[in-house]
Amino acid sequence: MADPSLHHYHHVQPIKEIAIDYTPEACTHCPVSNSITLTFDHRGGARWRSTTRFLYGTFTSLIQCPKGNTSGLNFNIYLSSLEGDKSQDEIDFEFLGKDKTIVQTNYYTTGTGNREQIHDLGFDCSDGFHEYTIKWSPDSIEWVIDGKVVRRTEKKEGEGFPEKPMFLYASVWDASYIDEARWTGPYIGSDAPYVCLYKDIQVPVNTVVECSCDS
Repeated sequence: MADPSLHHYHHVQPIKEIAIDYTPEACTHCPVSNSITLTFDHRGGARWRSTTRFLYGTFTSLIQCPKGNTSGLNFNIYLSSLEGDKSQDEIDFEFLGKDKTIVQTNYYTTGTGNREQIHDLGFDCSDGFHEYTIKWSPDSIEWVIDGKVVRRTEKKEGEGFPEKPMFLYASVWDASYIDEARWTGPYIGSDAPYVCLYKDIQVPVNTVVECSCDS
């Protein structure tokens, strides 16, 4: 039986506003329809994030990944205490452009990851919208796709576990330089522009942590 004291972590609401970290002209946000579009083309990609951090909760979005030959690209939805900080906590869903029938999950504590797992989706992530959910509580993380838990990690004594307040992020970027293109494949670009669609984005109601994004 679920612990009733944890229920408040999973009350959600539509995301109301976002910040765009770079290439704002490649990101559009429509609060009325609760949808966000990211485009990767000659300008590069773009990254959006929530304007507040959250300490635990449920984060979810319907996502349709870019169509065509997306080799080299990384498109994603993830939590991070601060992108670019070398001591960040982070929880990831990452799509690897070389194969749109898989997704990678991972999490970081104080800058250390190396907890990657690859999951077969059973579909092409660009064929339509599918629901991706991260459920993060003080003692567990669940990665959920279309209502099915694909991975669950529990906090263990003596091991790191994400506990810093985190923003919700999403981006599309060229990751082909990583590991000599073995991770996401070489960038081809034959079907640019590449468009990643997010809609019905939900964030926690009760776990907002008010703090500036540069701390």
